[in-house]
Amino acid sequence: MPKPCTIGFAGTDARTLLSALVVSTASSETRKDLFRGLVIRGTSSMPHIAGPNIMDWPIAFVPAEDNAVEAYVRAIHQGLQEGSMDYALPLPEALLFQGIVDRMDQLGCGNRIAGLSAAGSFLESDKIACKQFCEQSGIPVADAWETADARDDKAVLSIALDFLHRFGGAVLKYPYSAGGKGARVILNAWEIKEVYTQLMQDYTKDYKKLFGKKKAWPLLIESRMSGVEISFTIFIDAEGHYQILPTAMDYPERYPGPANAENPITGGMGSISPHPFESPELLELVKTGIAEPLIKGMREKNILRPCVVYPGCFVSFRLEEAGRRLKPVAVRVCEINIRPGEPEFQAVVRRLRNLGPLIQAMFQGNLHQVPPEVRADQIAVCLALVTGPGGPDAQKGYPWSVTKYEPVTIDFDYMRKKNIQVIPSGMGYSPEKGLYSDGTRVAYLNINGTVKAGQSKGQTADKLRNKVLNACRSGKIRAIPREDPDGNRLAYREDVGSHFHAAEEMLTP
Repeated sequence: MPKPCTIGFAGTDARTLLSALVVSTASSETRKDLFRGLVIRGTSSMPHIAGPNIMDWPIAFVPAEDNAVEAYVRAIHQGLQEGSMDYALPLPEALLFQGIVDRMDQLGCGNRIAGLSAAGSFLESDKIACKQFCEQSGIPVADAWETADARDDKAVLSIALDFLHRFGGAVLKYPYSAGGKGARVILNAWEIKEVYTQLMQDYTKDYKKLFGKKKAWPLLIESRMSGVEISFTIFIDAEGHYQILPTAMDYPERYPGPANAENPITGGMGSISPHPFESPELLELVKTGIAEPLIKGMREKNILRPCVVYPGCFVSFRLEEAGRRLKPVAVRVCEINIRPGEPEFQAVVRRLRNLGPLIQAMFQGNLHQVPPEVRADQIAVCLALVTGPGGPDAQKGYPWSVTKYEPVTIDFDYMRKKNIQVIPSGMGYSPEKGLYSDGTRVAYLNINGTVKAGQSKGQTADKLRNKVLNACRSGKIRAIPREDPDGNRLAYREDVGSHFHAAEEMLTP
């Protein structure tokens, strides 16, 4: 039997485990060669759940001593040298910011690790530099943006008021790595001080660490963009060939409704794929308006290499064909990430048949010859389970103060029966304690479904959503509160997946 191509995914979050699983189990319709996925580091709960006693998934785990870059470098380099790994894809952006690609290049293995170098990581790590890059490259962004010293409250107030007048809203952005939580929307003048004060409370410590007290603290202020928020996962090879993967819709706010001080942007409460407004026209618009100028700009800056980019965009639509369809007419970038989204990537890869061949082509420089094989008749729903309120100090719950180290129980037989996939995230395991929560996004529930004849995507999504919600409501997965052995600390959004139905209702007479 020929040796499979083995792809290692480095990191500790859920997309790491799921990517390795999809590489190992998805069957391409055009490729017969074998692929295997492995997890570099992961969490203590992952090999326990994936192992032969529970799920028996065909993936391997490579240990790393800790989350430091050098630990990952040692683990990846050893795997490449021994032949147990062919390629590596780091998923946490921090590894790229801290130069994991540069270190592997120094060891002579740079051509076998994906991601941008430290010099190229400014696309995500410095939002102001990214805005400048986009404008130089001809990539559309917000209609107006300015920078100010974050400590100059009068300058921030003046710019925000101006953007409210001219564009109906403003967005304050901590311009450095913030785990998807650094953007704060202002919709009226009464919110300016509250939003500004909260942002400063959240990032003053980071500003002091970066700049001290004497230098200016850069703050990015954008005009608020209207339209539909859609993000796009793009695989790129060193030759500049690329493939745009299926779209996904994120649920970034903690609760349904617009973001505000009591409903903050989190790391993501769920995702669905495809985005309800995905169309061939939309993908063509992104191809010519985002992907191609982005790659051209990367080549000109000499930062082009095998990588994954994930631009977050706002798309404007126009109603056509007697009100029966939405035509995309403009796309603008609000940020560029240099790794797959979490949890968006989970919903995306569950619809792919050839994730392994796509990643291999990214390294071999022939991505243009390997189009994504998408389960076009399926939709995917991914629901995050987070730590809810309560605990010894009356914790507010994720993403604020949380209770940690409470036992987690999962009825895996029930989940298998209902075709619900449990992917651990902020969850640990030890023989003494069993599974336990670390207090953040504890786990994800994934489910796919085929849109059958006579059904709409909305109807299919509602059935899938109800399946995962019923599993949660009936306690088939629980974080057991220390004050209530019969309770459940896990919390979640109930509207994840409902937007397929909402999109259909929009066009229904």
